[in-house]
Amino acid sequence: MLKELNREQLCALSSQQLKEYCEDIRTEIVHTVAECGGHLSSNLGVVELTVALHRVFDFPHDKIVFDVGHQCYTHKLLSGRANRFSTLRQEGGLSGFPKRSESEFDCYETGHAGTALSAALGIAKARDLLGENYRVIALVGDGSFNNGLIYEALNSIHILETSVLFILNDNGMSISPTVGGAHEILDEMKREPFLRDDIRLFERFGLQYMGVYNGNDICEMLSVLETAKQKLQNGSVLLHLSTKKGQGHPFCENAPDRTHGISPHGGTKKKEYSVALGEELTKLAKENEKIVAVTAAMTDALGLRNFFNVFPDRAFDVGICEEHASVLCAAMASQGLKPYYAIYSTFLQRAFDEIIHDVCGQDLPVTFCIDRAGITGADGETHQGVFDLSYLSFIPNLTVAIPKNIAEFRELIKLSADYSHPFAIRYPRDGAEGRANAVEIGKFEILHSSLSDIIVLAAGERCISLAENVLADANMQGLDFTLVNARFLRPLDRELLQNATQKYVITIEDNAAIGGLGDAINRFYMGGNKCIKAFGLNDTFIPHGEPRALSQKFGLSKEEILSYIGKCNARG
Repeated sequence: MLKELNREQLCALSSQQLKEYCEDIRTEIVHTVAECGGHLSSNLGVVELTVALHRVFDFPHDKIVFDVGHQCYTHKLLSGRANRFSTLRQEGGLSGFPKRSESEFDCYETGHAGTALSAALGIAKARDLLGENYRVIALVGDGSFNNGLIYEALNSIHILETSVLFILNDNGMSISPTVGGAHEILDEMKREPFLRDDIRLFERFGLQYMGVYNGNDICEMLSVLETAKQKLQNGSVLLHLSTKKGQGHPFCENAPDRTHGISPHGGTKKKEYSVALGEELTKLAKENEKIVAVTAAMTDALGLRNFFNVFPDRAFDVGICEEHASVLCAAMASQGLKPYYAIYSTFLQRAFDEIIHDVCGQDLPVTFCIDRAGITGADGETHQGVFDLSYLSFIPNLTVAIPKNIAEFRELIKLSADYSHPFAIRYPRDGAEGRANAVEIGKFEILHSSLSDIIVLAAGERCISLAENVLADANMQGLDFTLVNARFLRPLDRELLQNATQKYVITIEDNAAIGGLGDAINRFYMGGNKCIKAFGLNDTFIPHGEPRALSQKFGLSKEEILSYIGKCNARG
């Protein structure tokens, strides 16, 4: 286990001892991530910077906000958590992201890109108004520097009249290589650090520019941070650092995109839906030249690498700009193209207004391929995809589909190619290929029929699997029910629902219980004589852990569903 050093002990180390300690931290991170999974290359790249920050600044009195937050492992190791680091991302253990309830050293919780500078400015302004005295730091990667929220924050520096240290950790990467005009400007600044026109741009925002420095040189970091600390007395500072993602680990240095996120050692892996997306979309695009693909800095994670290789002129990675990507898709669709926007459920939340206003308000044929839907597990509250059915359920013109397996997902992708309205398909990370028949918009599928007075409507692969397990146990107890694949949230299968004679209607969904399938079925049968019971995820933010265990704990309990079915049967 790493020997944790406090600030006083760090200050007592020589330059050589600091370098050796940084390597000890790297060893600890690599070993722990191999066992627990987590973000590897991003954390290896900021070891020297974080050690220097903890030596120069006085945390937790001073405050640091990590943009995204997946580069905070060294910070955790230096803030009273080294003895628990082996519990990283495990249920009940340390979060993989900053967490206020975990430590006073974590002053603000992050998980999505672009938020740190706005948060740092808010904290600094609170400090000023309350007459307190501490320094505030925002540590932001160049991938996040593409995000529009950063520029909204920059625009407020003059207005807020406060002081923050804005550290730009420039490693040329987000998850995939960083793209766009901002990235090109930063690259030029690294090659020619005295390009005065670029520097003046930052200064016009109210920042004292310092750069470009080597963020992987501990000695240089100590000197530069001391200077920045002094400059904070005269206003906000932008410290521009160049670092290497995966620093100190050859494999990570050479493959920073593949080692951004690591699965636990020995973990089993099912087939990913993203693979099927890439396969089907590439096939369709060969037949339909109007099909284009869009992603927000996640080409490989979303299965689109081959599409990008085969159709480079019809594939667009816009960087961490989820709102912009949605409007881009809407505009292309308005001119006759057929855009597919692949994105994680948790990140699609950021484009909520654009989904309503730009895509659905104009009834444009954009297909949203929503990956990592439902409980995603180890990344915790900020990454659980448990709200999409709720926030998509009430948007006019939008069709929302939930496939029962990968084969049905393929059918939905094919169906979407000729669909002339907004279409959303939500699915988990991985699952079974299975089998599926052709799909019709707004039509459910009866998976098991019975003469019982109970009907179960299950949405998506995980919930259908859960319902099938409940059915097997129910049959052993002499109970039965009709099981339906509720593969469309919008539109509902009105014909099936109207013709359903069962008194007891049960819904199961891997989504927040409020606003999803259960609520939709409740509204459909409102005023009737049906007894409706909705099983969904509890009204809370779900922490990190193993997806199946979290589902069981937070609302999707096989035992509770089976118990309710038994009670329904007893009532008759």
